[in-house]
Amino acid sequence: MKINISDKILMSVEKPARYTGGEFNSIAKKSSDVNIRFAFCFPDVYEIGMSHLGMKILYHLLNNREDTWCERVFAPWTDMEQKMRENNIPLFALESKEAIRDFDFLGFTLQYEMSYTNILNMLDLAGIPLLSSERKDSDPFICAGGPCACNPEPLADFIDFFMIGDGEEVINEVMDLYSNWKNEESKRRDEFLKRVSRIEGVYVPSLYKVEYNLDDTIKSFAPVNPTYPSIIKKRVVKDLNEVFYPDSIIVPFIEVVHDRVMLELFRGCIRGCRFCQAGYTYRPVREKDPNKLLKLARRLVKNTGYEEISLVSLSSSDYSGLFDLCNPLIEEMEPEKVSLSLPSLRVDNFSLDLMEKAQKVRKSGLTFAPEAGTQRLRDVINKGVTEEDLVRSAETAFSGGWSGIKLYFMLGLPTEQYEDIEGIAQLAKRVEETYFSVPKEKRGKGLRITVSASSLVPKPFTPFQWEGQNTIEELKEKQRYLLNQIKNISRSISYNWHDAELSYIESIFARGDRRVGKILLNAWKSGCKFDGWGEHFKFDMWMEAIQSIGVETSFYSHRKRDYDEILPWDHINMGVTKEYLIKESKRANMEQLTSNCKEACSGCGAQVFEGGICIE
Repeated sequence: MKINISDKILMSVEKPARYTGGEFNSIAKKSSDVNIRFAFCFPDVYEIGMSHLGMKILYHLLNNREDTWCERVFAPWTDMEQKMRENNIPLFALESKEAIRDFDFLGFTLQYEMSYTNILNMLDLAGIPLLSSERKDSDPFICAGGPCACNPEPLADFIDFFMIGDGEEVINEVMDLYSNWKNEESKRRDEFLKRVSRIEGVYVPSLYKVEYNLDDTIKSFAPVNPTYPSIIKKRVVKDLNEVFYPDSIIVPFIEVVHDRVMLELFRGCIRGCRFCQAGYTYRPVREKDPNKLLKLARRLVKNTGYEEISLVSLSSSDYSGLFDLCNPLIEEMEPEKVSLSLPSLRVDNFSLDLMEKAQKVRKSGLTFAPEAGTQRLRDVINKGVTEEDLVRSAETAFSGGWSGIKLYFMLGLPTEQYEDIEGIAQLAKRVEETYFSVPKEKRGKGLRITVSASSLVPKPFTPFQWEGQNTIEELKEKQRYLLNQIKNISRSISYNWHDAELSYIESIFARGDRRVGKILLNAWKSGCKFDGWGEHFKFDMWMEAIQSIGVETSFYSHRKRDYDEILPWDHINMGVTKEYLIKESKRANMEQLTSNCKEACSGCGAQVFEGGICIE
């Protein structure tokens, strides 16, 4: 039944277009014409979710099926949530305006640990039991995927099943299985979950049991029945040239974070930065053919009217076909006033020629990520760039007319000393000096240098997964120290940093086991939601929730793990072996670099997927 949202309610909330649907290229079907209703749920506001490439891909992929209608659902902002609860309006899908509790599937994408409370809040707004153990046969199945699914345990009590890895193939296999199961006379919920667990890449938490040691570490993790896989291997799309990619995407009525055409150049990363989870979990590197991307770009611009194309990857300048794509793309799009943006550029292969061509239509700022202030620490994290690389790129950019540069760094890296932090300020100062060394007639006006320093959150499937996170006090002291260093050397360099308390909570869910689900539930009950938004983050409530489980707070965040400890995600196979990560952890402590994948294979284990750079 369609839910009617009155104009009175819509006019009383911020950005009512978040809730109206009906955008250009959105897909409307009749519920009577389909067998499967799928709600793609993004646990954040519309502007964030509509910028997500994965949603764009899977939304159109599922809607290409005649038997399926995929609709979008976003977390309502607090003003709209209040109106919904006051008027008994359940959470609804944008396309049909129907309550999602009547759908077959609710699929959540897990992009950020601090959005987990929004998942519980959305389930509650929908009228669906939060705990998977309490759901009945008539309730929809709650599934999840995305980068954070590589450690699914914090959400094990709430999600019926996870899809690990690339979603394009596995989600169709799940839909096919469900379609057959739904046509059976006896449609028992537990039977479907048993069947779906046998699809490669699918993890059903309820079919596994975990035991703990007296010191709170994991003693054992095993399936309740030996017929279920003991290790869940992620799904990998081997050939990106053959996999589905939409040539038409939804155009929002309101401005969203990334309001443009997005072209995915490749998946994975050749570099192996030791803090970067995506760099390991998306291996092997698989590229798309430039000619295919060029054809896609033409159709997407034609079908959307967008005036900007963004080339998407973890490191755009590492794409082997970059010039083969960009030169004809710029030549075609410039007369149409369509600009090209190249995010994720590295300081060691920055090309002024390419940037000048790409930004003839609209010139934006540049962002470089040295990550650490000294060469010693950059070697620890295997960044593979030097101070001279950064200075050379800055000089090139300033000589080309750019005047704004953002520099990204991290605080709390393993082996970090205060001289490394001082090095951040000195590096920014050197960039400033480089600007003034460029002749006035060449450089742009109004120098803007921004230093941004996030706090390291050690993540699963990285060489730093065994490291302890800095305490809140340590991080705050380092932030103050860097602020003073920057103030002392320059008044024209701005500095911003991440909330240390937020990074602490994030670390608990990044490396937590099933027990932290109780923290999540208690925090949500206390009123926590939209925790990634500073004005809504309630640290005191989180601390109360943490104390409720009776485990020392430092156990999940500050504690250094032993290499032989069973980790909560050890039953997930992301392709990179634990032995390799241990080797990289030891190399980090010895400040030794590991070559990138194009220079030499380092034997990470991703060859098991038989795709991409591993077989080329």
